[in-house]
Amino acid sequence: MADNTIMTIRILFLGTGPLALPTFQSLCDASDHELVGLVTQPDRSGRGHHQHRNPLKDLAIARGLNILQPDSIKSPENVERLRDLGADLFVVAAYGQILSNAVLAVPRLGTINIHASLLPKYRGATPIHAAILNGDAHAGVTIIEIVQKLDAGPMLGVSTIPILPGETTGQLEARLADIAVPLTRRVIDEIAQGVASRIPQEEAEVTHVRKLSKQDGLVPWSRPALEIERHVRGMQPWPGSYSELNQPDKPPLRLQILSVVLAETDFASTSRNPVLPGTIIEVTPNDFVVQCGEGGGVRVQVIQPDGKRAMPSSDFLRGRKVNLGDRLV
Repeated sequence: MADNTIMTIRILFLGTGPLALPTFQSLCDASDHELVGLVTQPDRSGRGHHQHRNPLKDLAIARGLNILQPDSIKSPENVERLRDLGADLFVVAAYGQILSNAVLAVPRLGTINIHASLLPKYRGATPIHAAILNGDAHAGVTIIEIVQKLDAGPMLGVSTIPILPGETTGQLEARLADIAVPLTRRVIDEIAQGVASRIPQEEAEVTHVRKLSKQDGLVPWSRPALEIERHVRGMQPWPGSYSELNQPDKPPLRLQILSVVLAETDFASTSRNPVLPGTIIEVTPNDFVVQCGEGGGVRVQVIQPDGKRAMPSSDFLRGRKVNLGDRLV
């Protein structure tokens, strides 16, 4: 008879962002394995010199766990600190630093990574953004064994969910973080039992996605309306989707574009005079429509003027007159 006993192993968690929190919480609460500590990014100061809150660190403090926040995890002294914790397995989720060979050599059972895509699709820094921007029907989480080549290790488990209509990157990330919990726990148990399956990735199917910058949030109005709708969703909550409202006799006003829907209005194809992408082609008491490169326009429903709170377009229009022919650029 097969022995299905799960050996208790010591786990070190490396993570920082929202994707990591539910799994870290689950490992904190687990009784079948021992969580020996948290490695997370150094504390950062934001606007006004306020510290950005790190909920993983807060939880680790509450649980009395060891906490490491190295500027460089691969320095010899930090590698030695990792060894001192005596972990059998490293679990990584949105940590934010590349792990060197010296770091990967520390845990005897290896290092696994929670990656928010259906690998080998979307290796790299922004797989959730990419799934929204490309109009994918599904997204998912893949647990891989970390090797030196980025996101290229063998796959130990996969979980898939449909992308919901109107879903933003932030909303999808929260759902992916939730499904990562049972998947990660299952893979850890399989590793502890010595029965984990390691499936190589198909190199012919690999795609890569790059890290985004604030400039990527600028709305490309010359693109088709469907791409603009995805852009607005894909850039939420970071780096944010923005444009600049230009009106005669008024200074330009930067707007965060927080929510749009496809509109049927398309003056570019019906008017004798060309309508430039970004032109406001319809204004109602509740919203306004912006012409896109093709496929009609988008109806702007929620915005955030520079220096103001986020608001429905109806609130904005009560305070500032917007006319046909005004442009977003």
